[in-house]
Amino acid sequence: MQLKRFTVLLLVFLSALCQAGFAREGNLEKNGSISGSVTTSDHKPASDVSVTLLTTNKGAITNENGNFRISNIAPGTYTLQISLTGYTTVEREVVVEANKTTITSVQLEISQSELQQVTVKAARNPYVQRQLSSSLRLNEPVLEAAQNIQTVTAKTLADQQVISMSDGVLKNVSGATQQAIWGDMYTNVLMRGSQVTALRNGMSIATSYWSPLTEDMSVVDHIEFVKGPAGFVMPVGDPGGVYNVVTKKPTGVNRGEVSLMTGSYGLYRGALDLDGKLDKEGKLLYRFNIAGKKQNSFRDYEYNNRLTVAPVISYRMNATTVITAEYLLQKMKSSDIGGAYVFTTDGYGTLPRDFTILDPGIEPTHMTDQSFTVNLQKQLSTNWKFTAQAAYFNYKQQGTQLWAYNVAADSIVRNLCIWDASSNAKFFQAYLNGQIQTGSIQHRIIGGVDFNDKKYLADFWQSADLDADSAKFSLRNPQYGTFTNGYPVWDRTTPLAERAGPAGTQATTYYGFYLQDELGFFHNKLRLTLAGRYSYLKANYFADVSTDKKFTPRIGLSANMDANTTVYALYDQAFQPQPGIREDGQKVKPLTGSNIEAGVKRDWMNGKWNTSLSAYRIVRNDVNAKDPNDPNGVFIFQLGQTVSKGVEFDLRGEMLPGLNVIVNYAFTDSKITKTDTTEVSKATLNQPTGNYAKNVANAWLTYQVKTGILKGFGISGGITYQQGREQWDVSSTAPKLSLPDYTKIDGGLFWEHNAMRVTLNVYNIADKYLYIGSPSDYYYTYQAEAGRNWRLGVAYKF
Repeated sequence: MQLKRFTVLLLVFLSALCQAGFAREGNLEKNGSISGSVTTSDHKPASDVSVTLLTTNKGAITNENGNFRISNIAPGTYTLQISLTGYTTVEREVVVEANKTTITSVQLEISQSELQQVTVKAARNPYVQRQLSSSLRLNEPVLEAAQNIQTVTAKTLADQQVISMSDGVLKNVSGATQQAIWGDMYTNVLMRGSQVTALRNGMSIATSYWSPLTEDMSVVDHIEFVKGPAGFVMPVGDPGGVYNVVTKKPTGVNRGEVSLMTGSYGLYRGALDLDGKLDKEGKLLYRFNIAGKKQNSFRDYEYNNRLTVAPVISYRMNATTVITAEYLLQKMKSSDIGGAYVFTTDGYGTLPRDFTILDPGIEPTHMTDQSFTVNLQKQLSTNWKFTAQAAYFNYKQQGTQLWAYNVAADSIVRNLCIWDASSNAKFFQAYLNGQIQTGSIQHRIIGGVDFNDKKYLADFWQSADLDADSAKFSLRNPQYGTFTNGYPVWDRTTPLAERAGPAGTQATTYYGFYLQDELGFFHNKLRLTLAGRYSYLKANYFADVSTDKKFTPRIGLSANMDANTTVYALYDQAFQPQPGIREDGQKVKPLTGSNIEAGVKRDWMNGKWNTSLSAYRIVRNDVNAKDPNDPNGVFIFQLGQTVSKGVEFDLRGEMLPGLNVIVNYAFTDSKITKTDTTEVSKATLNQPTGNYAKNVANAWLTYQVKTGILKGFGISGGITYQQGREQWDVSSTAPKLSLPDYTKIDGGLFWEHNAMRVTLNVYNIADKYLYIGSPSDYYYTYQAEAGRNWRLGVAYKF
């Protein structure tokens, strides 16, 4: 019904605009177009170059491949102006003929290193990303995309001294929150009322709920957050959206950066980033990143040490073909992941913030995460580009997980469970981006195929109580260093695959086909997206094998109100297999969902800052929830339907000279609207779903002095506020206790001069006792965050 209404409204709107447009434009079929490319003197593509058709209001910006297109031009002779701020402007005379495309190319007479410096200087703002990464496939400016897409840039990550995906990234995006603090191992991102899918370079890399291993920021170029279903890149996921981590690639510029950091809780970190050419011609390029970190915690016996190595090689076979090979190794040694949890019958935040159930005698957990990716990009012509990539991911873990049983008012029994795991994932993607003109209509076309095969094995069947019932672990007077039951001896002589067994195995095989046509009307001022994806998925969760075949349509509409303002509307679908075992023995159904969304985007002050406002309604069917009647947490039940509604606002960029601002706000309302026939499910009707806050607001402001004796000095500050926070899990029987409002204030000072930057940031300045949690049977589980802490970093570019 919702799709029918949306389609009718869309067609009425399109019809009205078409009539008005034809009245204005007249006989468009006689018009022509100009396509071209801009390169440097050494034949490298020049991105973000301004291309203007003089004496008209038409123009374009070159994409990352240096290509541009200007459509619907009346026949005649024109002057094409190609300019980059601060450098000599190039003008080229072109002749446009009716119903034809004039192809031209321009070579800028500057070196590649000079172009890189110019591009950086000419960028509107380092906090603003105007073009989407090629791994999202859309091949269009953010302003024109019929969807809410937010990007956290490298400059933002550096200023805030973010060192991993779970380390404060989400405050830069409206409505994005984190469910739990998994020891910097896994980042479960929540948006629009649910956990969203994790991508890396356009690949859905999660192999289980406990993956992927969160990325160290030393290898990250920027992070894209796509709100709502993203059928153009991957429909198998929650309709709340995806986040895409884009890793660093070679630029062909000989440069480097070294950085050192220290901070609270014994933090020491060093990173090196090298970028450049391996030959004089610039055909063979490289990027090499290495980082090491050692860090303890505000809780005793908790630590997290990591080594990251990431070499990348690009080979330009000719002017149109590039092959890039990328390897990533992350090795981690950490304390038991369960040590972050607190168990009590008294409610949240009732024990000291630094309380821990960890013990120095618990063995560390070791993780090794490796991936190898090969990417081929072939520019078939000015308007057509082919991309293919294949990847292999391998993860190994040996360790334990700490939990609690027999929770009483002042004591618990700590239970230690083995957690050995491995995962393997294989990916292949191939897609085609193109532009064609049919009469007065411009077409942006995407077509492609996807394949992935994932398998996760885990042995969490061996467990032992560290404490005896007669000598439980005291919550008020904890004693460390001994276990009344002794330390367990694990049996690792059997291969992991046998130890995991069917109940410890999760595996999926997916392939899909996608086709999208974005039709541009009236000089591409109005864009209609028509798309669909066919997906086949085979899932094996806990010995339950299922297959799903589904067609997911996508309809979008985007219109330029003026050169800097776009309004859009979207309907899209997604689906996702779900692991779990029902106590009634029924089959666990996949989650299916749809999203209706509308919004407005605007660039201000020639793109120095921008805003985005969107409203949405997401319907999810057959959502998994923990069965509250099962004290061991083995079984799940399925909610009939949930509905999430909300509004999101984002502002980012340079508001005034030297003043950069990131401000966002999200209102989210997510409720259970239908239930199945079980009594447990019926009791949850009209309850809020878990894992979201009704109101989330963030701000981060940075001011740097541009002139005078204090030139280069700056100050920064930010605040995160969450109100109406819901507990982790939906339950009809567990004790109800609301989470208090969340307020966190951060700030810092910095100094930049030439190639050096010194940054000091202080987090949780007010030293608030912050936590998140959920009820479990007849007690509460929560995790506390660090109090006031600091980081000092020095970076030098060469």
